[in-house]
Amino acid sequence: MISVVIPLYNKEKQIAHTLQSVFKQTFQDFEVVVVDDGSTDSSVAEVEKFSDSRIRLIHQKNAGVAAARNRGIEEAKGDLIAFLDADDEWKPEYLVTQYLLSQKYPHCLIYACNYEFQNLEGKVTPTIIRKLPFTGEDGILSNYFEMASCSHPPLWTSAVMVKTQAIQAIGGFPLGIKSGEDLLTWARLAVKGEIAYSKEVEAIYNLGEGYVLTNLPPRRQDKGDPVGKELVKLLSVYPGKMALKRYISHWHKMRASVAIRYGEKIETMKEVLRSLFYYPFNMKVIPFFFLAMLPKMVRLFIIRQY
Repeated sequence: MISVVIPLYNKEKQIAHTLQSVFKQTFQDFEVVVVDDGSTDSSVAEVEKFSDSRIRLIHQKNAGVAAARNRGIEEAKGDLIAFLDADDEWKPEYLVTQYLLSQKYPHCLIYACNYEFQNLEGKVTPTIIRKLPFTGEDGILSNYFEMASCSHPPLWTSAVMVKTQAIQAIGGFPLGIKSGEDLLTWARLAVKGEIAYSKEVEAIYNLGEGYVLTNLPPRRQDKGDPVGKELVKLLSVYPGKMALKRYISHWHKMRASVAIRYGEKIETMKEVLRSLFYYPFNMKVIPFFFLAMLPKMVRLFIIRQY
């Protein structure tokens, strides 16, 4: 059995559609653990409209998405856990694709498939996944950090299934982090075991307004960069240090992208320099440095054109 863990916080307009995508799966041996993280809207009422006995609705005070996922991990009864955010969705073959991966590659800790983006207008765009290390329809991501440094994230939470024991062994998702807690979780698992991956596009990443470059990001960055610090700690235990350093450089590039959109000039410059420290050839981060020095109106004009 697969345990589907859904953290829920104020998604009354999306959660019903998300749950419908779960119950339409061709693979039906699953349970659904919905963790209500102190919603203040009608999200819980929307879940309660579903009469399927496989749904378990857990309530907790608002503690954040990582805490909600961790509660779901604690409550899960299956040996495999598939995560799904309350505003994303799966195509009907998603769970069977993941299950077949787990059967074909039983030694792996993580099972993932490709996904696509859908914006507010319903426009769908594919991911850009570079440097896949295999040629067939599925295989092992032996170069995860290298891929993640030059692609859309090959591991995205709503398109990932993990072994329950593996996610428990690393303590679940890190608490107290607003942005990047999922990326850190996958990095911690990637240094401990292998990842099986399917090219099949079976999940849909629904983008909100914050995912448009000209709008403010959906979350502010964490002060002190706890994710970056934890990634650096992994360098001591991961043999592929160059690939991980490049990934850390990519992380700081992402932080520079957020900082420039909030108009944080000094922070942007610092993130650019940190990025170059870990990978001096990361030329994609250089424009952020020069953007930070421009007047606000000029900077916004260039970002819109970009």
